Amino acid sequence: MSDRPELKALTGARGIAAWLVVLFHLRFMMPGMGGPQGWLSQAYLAVDFFFVLSGFVIWLTWGERLRQAGPAGIPEFLKRRIARVWPLHAVMLGVAMLFAVALIVAGRPDMPQYPPAELPLHFLLIQNWGLTGRLTWNVPAWSISCELAAYLVFPWLVMTADWRRWPSWALLAAMTGLAAALWAIFTALGATVLGNLIERYGVVRCLAEFGIGTIACALWLRWRDRPMAPALGCVAVGAALLGGHALGLVPQILAMPLVFAALVLTLALSSGMRGNVLEWTPVHYLGEISYATYLGHWILWMAFKLAVVPAGGMGWPMALGFLAIVLGASVALYHLVERPAQRWINGRPMPFRRTGTASI
Repeated sequence: MSDRPELKALTGARGIAAWLVVLFHLRFMMPGMGGPQGWLSQAYLAVDFFFVLSGFVIWLTWGERLRQAGPAGIPEFLKRRIARVWPLHAVMLGVAMLFAVALIVAGRPDMPQYPPAELPLHFLLIQNWGLTGRLTWNVPAWSISCELAAYLVFPWLVMTADWRRWPSWALLAAMTGLAAALWAIFTALGATVLGNLIERYGVVRCLAEFGIGTIACALWLRWRDRPMAPALGCVAVGAALLGGHALGLVPQILAMPLVFAALVLTLALSSGMRGNVLEWTPVHYLGEISYATYLGHWILWMAFKLAVVPAGGMGWPMALGFLAIVLGASVALYHLVERPAQRWINGRPMPFRRTGTASI
């Protein structure tokens, strides 16, 4: 699909981020990790890392190709993005439906988290476009719904914003402006952290951070041949923002999108360097199966918690057992569902393709 080499450090980081989300959802049932001040209480921010990373990777893979192909390239782009995210989402939505039926059979008919009326929205992946008031069914799919909105906006962004022609200072200003706009909007709506207002305004959060990721990629493309100084600069900026946030000087909503942009840039600039632990084969593989981990763990956790976990929480042996189940399910979903479905859809010809038009 692309002649660009993979930045393996980014793939490895994606795997770690997916497992942070898993642990975030388990935290109240795991020893020593619960409570608002637990070390995992901020792990939901891994989703914001995903949004920035997604903008980076999509710009890297598709920015120039869409610019060259023009509007004619949009259907192929959207087909490949839908092939990437929708099949596994549909399978996990089906699993969630079976779980809801099992709960009814078991005598638990009151299930507000599984509303049948919202199923069409989830099937179309538009459930988080301000159309619902709560997170339901396979909860992590809310961010995939937002990603779909970003995919629809992306071709327009490519056609109107040629980051190649912007000087670096202007790109940095645009990145900061997007973070500031997100902070201003969320503050006006009464939000204090990025985790607020997910149901109604998750799309806003995603689009801003996705846009920041595209700018980060444009900067990487011009800095990659001399990576050391920019990487050190990114580390310094990220550390300063984190320090400012810790001291209460920089609000989280403003700081973290820029921190993640600095992190993604640092990882990209250091990708391929000798001894990079994120490129170690097992870590890289966790990144390869990370989408299956992210989408697959929630319903597994709901069933496991209901069937096995006592009311007082679980000890480490039980917790590690569940994590092993998630890992096994991720491997199976990746190899048996995600990749085969992606290959099958990508292999289908686009209808009404003009004769002589090159496939992109």
